[in-house]
Amino acid sequence: MFYQLYELNHAMMAPYRAASEAMRLAYSNPMNPLSHTAFGRAAAAGLEVFERTTRRYGKPEFGLHETEIDGRAVPVAERIVWRQPFCNLIHFERALPKGRAADPKVLIVAPMSGHYATLLRGTVETLLPHSDIYITDWIDARVVPLSEGGFDLDDYIDYVIEMLRFIGPNTHVIAVCQPAVPVLAAVAVMEGRKDSHAPASMTLMGGPIDTRIKPTAVNQLAKEKPITWFRDNVIMPVPWPQAGFMRQVYPGFLQLSGFMSMNLDRHLIAHREFFEHLVKNDGDAAEKHREFYDEYLAVMDLTAEFYLQTVEVVFMRHDLPKGEMMHRGERVDTTAIRNVALLTVEGENDDISGVGQTEAAQTICTNIPDSMRMHYVQPDVGHYGVFNGSRFRREIAPRIVAFQREHAVRKTGPVKQVIRGGKTG
Repeated sequence: MFYQLYELNHAMMAPYRAASEAMRLAYSNPMNPLSHTAFGRAAAAGLEVFERTTRRYGKPEFGLHETEIDGRAVPVAERIVWRQPFCNLIHFERALPKGRAADPKVLIVAPMSGHYATLLRGTVETLLPHSDIYITDWIDARVVPLSEGGFDLDDYIDYVIEMLRFIGPNTHVIAVCQPAVPVLAAVAVMEGRKDSHAPASMTLMGGPIDTRIKPTAVNQLAKEKPITWFRDNVIMPVPWPQAGFMRQVYPGFLQLSGFMSMNLDRHLIAHREFFEHLVKNDGDAAEKHREFYDEYLAVMDLTAEFYLQTVEVVFMRHDLPKGEMMHRGERVDTTAIRNVALLTVEGENDDISGVGQTEAAQTICTNIPDSMRMHYVQPDVGHYGVFNGSRFRREIAPRIVAFQREHAVRKTGPVKQVIRGGKTG
């Protein structure tokens, strides 16, 4: 009943949120003399903090309507080009100048770990001037009716394969965090089948390929508890009146609570500083806080079967690095990958996927020539800095773009083996 109680609490708070928002508007109205006093600004600030900490945050928008190509601003249109019950594929169509050569096609596989794909807005925005971008837009399980069936890790791998076939040959795939395992598995399956639509390159960023290496707090929890504990304690039915009523899910608010508890002091300080910025009328700093938490606090539910299978296969049994992972009854053979270039990227201070966990892909993909592989560790960044922020824009993104352009076409013949690499972890 925990999910139902959560929903009931949210509903009960609705009148108080509405009242606090009305009072905030009154205290911040310039026609109100109190709005020009320290008391009025403090009252408005406190009311906004209350409203923001008790609301449910909806799915954000990408809002990327323009990019710069060859020094010129060009419009961007966001279109859904492929649909399935649990995922849409979004294409960011750029109005390229007439006669300009096409850029590499890139499929970004966003994490299905609680947040929406818009968490990668900065990733898309940075790569958009150089690439023809597609991104997975995973759908909140709470709004998918039971009649659509289930969705597990095998389905995830199938979705990745279908999307790569839809986009076409010589696509580059980027997996950010959680999708590193299913994307690597999908590429192995495609290579094993000699599928001509296997990507030209894959980039794995901050992903849990082998969580036995430098385990983090997230990894330790999976080791300490049996799978039955997760099934009994974090899997819940979607409450009425949601479209996915009675679907068994891992609620997004539980995932968010876990992430926030890892750095609770940091979030408390951020909200205190937000209050202070509002009192001081520091609009720019306050807006940055709103933008970050509007994204960070927007969460989605995961299907129970996907969540439990991922916990067991990736974090408990370590099937992929041990060569024991199965897909639709067949073993996933990473040694079958021979023609897909591999770039792995990690953050030096990553507290979710420890340094070395993503690099493990280099070890288990033994038949990729050295000239088609590279590993890079970004100094002084944590997990989110691997795919967003100033260091991503300056240091990581240029390496990804260069790697993709170097391996723009799948190589199916002998390749001269020359060792390349970034800073090795």
